Amino acid sequence: MPKEKIVAGGRAWPSANVLLTVGVVVVAIIVLGGVLLTGGDNQPQGSPTAPNSVLVNKDSHRLTDGGDAVTVVEFLDYQCPACAGYYRNVTADVEKDYGDRITFVVRNFPLDSHPLALPAAQAAEAAGMQDKFAEMYHALYDNYAQWAVTEAGDEISDDEDRARAAFDRFAKDIGLDIERFHTDMASDAVAKRIEADKADAEKAEVTGTPTLFVNGERFTPSGETFGEVRQQFRDRLDAALAQ
Repeated sequence: MPKEKIVAGGRAWPSANVLLTVGVVVVAIIVLGGVLLTGGDNQPQGSPTAPNSVLVNKDSHRLTDGGDAVTVVEFLDYQCPACAGYYRNVTADVEKDYGDRITFVVRNFPLDSHPLALPAAQAAEAAGMQDKFAEMYHALYDNYAQWAVTEAGDEISDDEDRARAAFDRFAKDIGLDIERFHTDMASDAVAKRIEADKADAEKAEVTGTPTLFVNGERFTPSGETFGEVRQQFRDRLDAALAQ
């Protein structure tokens, strides 16, 4: 299978078909430039709505907790270039700027086409076992280039040893018990959490990443740059808060 290329060209929303098709070279992300450029359809696929019982459960990870007024749910893949682009250009600022006015829920949907997506999800969930999920979530995206792409920075990496060494560094930086972290990464409890997220994603007809919902409605941007998508997402949140 050809490795995923990190190059320029295309649109701001990742095509689910492109992201899930084996053997397709995905045109992905310019991290520092603030623009995600992908080929294909710029619409996320699936039903426009999903019930809250599918999107959120009592132990879902919450980056912010603003009650029930506005709930954002993101299904993500930590190695997905589009997800990293959304983090850097859309969702990290939303988390900071909207804070406790919204509830921001993060759920796993690691794609088979990304070889390090599952280990990264295991790292995040293992950190959650020590009440450090948010810290590991941020570490994985803030340090994306250290584990998710090759050292040259032009392809998705499949070097699991390098990735796990990076996860250990992040774990130490955020104050985790490393032995417990390793045990939890390989545990049935972590595996079951990830599988439960994937099962709910399938019920919600999630087919690619990132897929975001605002109060149960799928966010479907029309912009071709992250600046446009960021504004559309904020407009959606502001409208929901005003209701």
